[in-house]
Amino acid sequence: MDVLRPPLININGRIYRRNIIKEEHYEEEEEFSYMGPPDDEELGEDETCDAHLIEQSDKGYRCAIDVPSVLYKYIIGKKGETRKRLEFDTKTSINIPKQGVEGQIVITGSTKTAVSSAVTRIEVLVESFRRKQPFTHFLSFPLNDSKIQEGFLRFKDEVLKQCSQDHGVEESIFQNPAKLHLTIGTLALLNEMEVRKACEHLQECQNFIRDITEGKPLPLEVTGIEYMNDDPAVVDVLYAKVNVRDGSDRLQVIADRLVEHFVSAGLMVREWDRVKLHGTVMNTLFRKDSTVEDTGAAGRQTVNEREAFDAKNILKKFDAYCFGEFELNTVQLSQRYSTDCTGYYSSAGSISLS
Repeated sequence: MDVLRPPLININGRIYRRNIIKEEHYEEEEEFSYMGPPDDEELGEDETCDAHLIEQSDKGYRCAIDVPSVLYKYIIGKKGETRKRLEFDTKTSINIPKQGVEGQIVITGSTKTAVSSAVTRIEVLVESFRRKQPFTHFLSFPLNDSKIQEGFLRFKDEVLKQCSQDHGVEESIFQNPAKLHLTIGTLALLNEMEVRKACEHLQECQNFIRDITEGKPLPLEVTGIEYMNDDPAVVDVLYAKVNVRDGSDRLQVIADRLVEHFVSAGLMVREWDRVKLHGTVMNTLFRKDSTVEDTGAAGRQTVNEREAFDAKNILKKFDAYCFGEFELNTVQLSQRYSTDCTGYYSSAGSISLS
């Protein structure tokens, strides 16, 4: 890490610097410090936390904040050292529910400023370690229409018939036809409350989506294939191209607006300026572990375990392959690694385009 350009975290409009330190008897851990006024250790009276209610009582001040139980361990720290340091530095008491029990972390202190300081530091810890959690859900446009599935199965049969002699091309690296989709973005939703929040935000998107679609399903064509690296002889992911039949960019606009909304809500991390819409048809992540599911991001295998395949002949013979046409009418919030009775990803929520 460049000490002169440390990573920054934005919490409720405030910018914090993240410093990597190594302490004796501890694994490498992260410590955070506030960047900006005031210069003293405590926050000034006008720097109190606005995002949470800090209540006054006969014994001082109190604030309760919602934190998923999976993140408690990062606030407690090894042998409780992180919590002790937070309590000592902010002159507060921090009560954390038992591991695995969803609840609120309660901070109490003799002054409002002290409680606010502790809340802010906990938020910074939570935000940093949240980013390290594997994603649990993803937003997508389902492509599991029967016509597209039939077209995909024909594609699979023809590729295996004509190109199975090419390096790395074999049946296990093809997508499950029931799980065909276009990934919009991934989310780490760490408890039921966060899943409900994501579903509520998805519902909020319905109005602007219907404005874009004029209240009608989007007629799509799934035609052509592309790959995700520079060398067609060494390919890990092959995907189908999807376009609106009228040539408009409405599908792209909807995807970009959805990501913008969820990033603003703090439920998604922006990875690219624009969503790269692709429907995976072949992925080497599937090769060694049949339970791995493609959602547009890394699966359970590491990059070093992946065996690429030679896609030169596939690209030459199937460059303009038509998987089919259908009318898209759904945006889906799905749970990773979980499927329903049809074999598609289990839905946490969905909205209609019409």
